[in-house]
Amino acid sequence: VQLQASGGGLVQAGGSLRLSCAASGSIFSINNMGWYRQAPGKQHELVARISSSGSTNYGDSVKGRFTISRDNAKNTVYLQMNSLKPEDTAVYYCRAATITSVFWGQGTQVTVSS
Repeated sequence: VQLQASGGGLVQAGGSLRLSCAASGSIFSINNMGWYRQAPGKQHELVARISSSGSTNYGDSVKGRFTISRDNAKNTVYLQMNSLKPEDTAVYYCRAATITSVFWGQGTQVTVSS
């Protein structure tokens, strides 16, 4: 499984961004896909995850502001990020999991200015 992430950038607080993660390869084996992030000096944390059946879960800090969705026809997962805060600044990583393996995309930087 290969993952190609895109959509990061610089935005002012209160603004929005949408991240995309396109999967290729053995996509039939993917159980769930999601986004994690890591800010400088902080631990890696779950942002949002969506299963093959469409069920979702979110990190507490983004609930109500971020929405994860998937387009199965395009093998792509999206993360819509609204009401962005400076503390959302981090490198965001796309992740895909099969029964036996975990795959990571390259990180994309999200910077939220105050």
